[in-house]
Amino acid sequence: MPLVTLQDAELAFGHVPLLDRAALVVDDGERIGLIGRNGTGKSSLLAIVAGTLDLDDGSCTRRDGLRTLLVEQEPTLPAAASLRESLVLRAGDALRVDDERERWRREARLVEFLHRFGLDEAASPASASGGERKRAALALAFALAPDLLLLDEPTNHLDLDGIELVEDFVRRQPAAIVVTHDRAFLDRVVTRIVDLDRGLLRSYPGNFAAYAARRTDELAAEAVANRKFDAFWKQEEAWIRKGIEARRTRDEGRVRRLEALRLERAARRARVGNVTLTLDAGRRSGKLVAELEGVTKAWGENVVVRDLDLVVQRGDRLGIIGRNGAGKTTLLKLILGTIPPDRGSLRLGTKLTVAYFDQLRAQLDPARTLAETISPGSEWIETASGRKHVLSYLGEFLFPPARAQAPVATLSGGERNRLLLARLFAQPANLLVLDEPTNDLDIESLELLEATLQAYPGTLLVVSHDRAFLDNVVTQTIVAEGGGRWQEYAGGYSDWLAQRRVPASSAPTSAAAARASTPRPERTSTKLSYKEQRELDALPAELAALEAEQQALHERMSAGDYHQAGHEAMRRDAERTTELEHLLAEKLARWVALEERGGR
Repeated sequence: MPLVTLQDAELAFGHVPLLDRAALVVDDGERIGLIGRNGTGKSSLLAIVAGTLDLDDGSCTRRDGLRTLLVEQEPTLPAAASLRESLVLRAGDALRVDDERERWRREARLVEFLHRFGLDEAASPASASGGERKRAALALAFALAPDLLLLDEPTNHLDLDGIELVEDFVRRQPAAIVVTHDRAFLDRVVTRIVDLDRGLLRSYPGNFAAYAARRTDELAAEAVANRKFDAFWKQEEAWIRKGIEARRTRDEGRVRRLEALRLERAARRARVGNVTLTLDAGRRSGKLVAELEGVTKAWGENVVVRDLDLVVQRGDRLGIIGRNGAGKTTLLKLILGTIPPDRGSLRLGTKLTVAYFDQLRAQLDPARTLAETISPGSEWIETASGRKHVLSYLGEFLFPPARAQAPVATLSGGERNRLLLARLFAQPANLLVLDEPTNDLDIESLELLEATLQAYPGTLLVVSHDRAFLDNVVTQTIVAEGGGRWQEYAGGYSDWLAQRRVPASSAPTSAAAARASTPRPERTSTKLSYKEQRELDALPAELAALEAEQQALHERMSAGDYHQAGHEAMRRDAERTTELEHLLAEKLARWVALEERGGR
């Protein structure tokens, strides 16, 4: 029996239906990527599947005993003395079991996942940042291992390490529905794409790349069919208006067909238009944009930039990559000269006009209206393509005239991003600085932003965790490598992956990597017993066998048809994956200990 079945589902907030007789079947073992434009109802659909929101009409049937868990886009944490206690309250009945040993096991798993996400179980939830709240809610979800996991924008606020961790855990889930705009995530994780478009749910097997190719053809075919329909409808409308001649020859069947055509055309829902992006670089800057020599910057004891030499020239397209807290925004401000270095020198170029996209959207006043934000004190705005009325300009960013006088505080996250882009792109700038511009943007807006930036002739500085966006936009990257050290690489994210060196201080990703990176200890006079020597000699082969089994298991679990294996087989695979991780860690530690004692 399917996990969830949606039939003739209808839901509306206002006059436009979010779901219009929509249908969906979710089977065990599926990892579904739910995509669609901002505001189409993706979060509402997750809430319906989770059972926290009711349909206006239609049905949502769940398998008996199905355990679902929803991680919202902006999770809330109940007030408590510690993060662990807050998550226990958030879990509710999922952690309230009669068996004391089982309850302890579940709480132990929760602590384990908190540590995996780099969180302190004793920390206060009240002081947690948005990213920490998101990681905590994800840790709880993976620890509870529901039958169907529902994730709403799980990669927002996460750095690249966190995103890859989530990818790994989602691939091990019995079943999942994920709302995300991260195309690399969709390509690596999901087995099916479901597109929510104009109230309907359309399903596409495979990952995002397969969907994109097929959907392009479908939209082209839909446009052709609509043009043919409209031509026939206009022909029939012309016929009915011929006057006396038409009335003499009018047949009732043709009249009824015309009435049906009118109803069908009135019911047709056009696709939401695309954002119109035009970006004017204005006058050219000098050849040098910024030059940093021996720059160091610390906040207290935390050195975020150490002895950095960097030259940014006109036309450079620089992506900045690093973990949360590595100092990416600090580096941007050092390059722009908005904060001084503690040591070293900075030289800025000439004729610079800067547009800065702030990830916190601090440049937007919540009390101001949309029109005041774009063009304070005037109904007109000068753009790269000429003088425009503010209502027309807002319309290019999908804001209807009726919302022009609405306060910024009423906008969603994606709408605030679009408004900030509208404000930035209204004025020419030859140095464009984007700090996490992709958060909350739908995929179509993202792709349009990429195309606009690719054609931009000025200098571009980008901080982003969106791997596809970095690959499509930047031509060089500067990456935080720990201890305040930054290293420059040619190309985008994928190019950096191919070039990067694994630091000796980083944790090994496998036993083989650990063996390769572990320096030989100095020879000592300690002699192993015969039994210990036999154990040491056998360990490399045992480690290799465990690694091979782990690799084969990961490949099987990542296969597109894995959901056909059945729930019990997938449960055993998930348990074996955890067991293998522990075995590898134990045997690796034993191998290192014996080598150190034996002086090998």
